[in-house]
Amino acid sequence: MTPEDRAQKSSQVLWEGDTASKWLGITIEEVREGRSVLSLTVQSHHCNGHGICHGGITFSLADSAFAFACNSRNQATVAQHNAITFVAPGHVGDTLTATAREVSLTGRSGIYDIRVTNQDGKTIAEMRGMSRAIKGQLFTE
Repeated sequence: MTPEDRAQKSSQVLWEGDTASKWLGITIEEVREGRSVLSLTVQSHHCNGHGICHGGITFSLADSAFAFACNSRNQATVAQHNAITFVAPGHVGDTLTATAREVSLTGRSGIYDIRVTNQDGKTIAEMRGMSRAIKGQLFTE
């Protein structure tokens, strides 16, 4: 199995059980080994009392992209630590895109950078995620 085939199969299996991302309205745009791109169109129910996209929604989008990137090798992997910086607000109707890329993978620990942008390419948030591989695989090879 090629790394790209493994990444695709891993994302399919992970997506089957990811009811949270589906419920939020997140869609998968691309998954490759150590990389993923997910998107979400901001709707009114995603907004806070200021009328802007709730930070938890932006974080969830970034966290989901992180999950698909760090599980792309068919090794069960979870978040160990995440830090996010909100740069600009998202608004109703915006399409937010989270692009996750692997920075480092050493043993069971990985580092990933995730950038969330809007449809105009404006940065909405930057997140750094630290992953930890756990026992098991997403599918049997």
